[in-house]
Amino acid sequence: MTSVPGPIFDAGGEPKRQPTLTPRELEILRLWLRRESKAATAADLGISLGTINTHLIRIRAKYAAVGRPVTDKSGLLIRALQDELVSLAEL
Repeated sequence: MTSVPGPIFDAGGEPKRQPTLTPRELEILRLWLRRESKAATAADLGISLGTINTHLIRIRAKYAAVGRPVTDKSGLLIRALQDELVSLAEL
């Protein structure tokens, strides 16, 4: 079972706006960040590559909606680390 992180604060002590990801989005994000490719993630989960892409599009849209847009895997990795959704130890 995954835990939901507490509030994250920026350098000025203000709460950082963080998107609300579903448990499935968190699962896919975490697994994809640890895998070589989207195809490998899809194979591990037994779902289609299109489904992986749909989840990642939604995750990126949620980050954009809170004013923290990302365009690629490295950007999502940085956001996930900032928001304590993943740790370096689990990568």
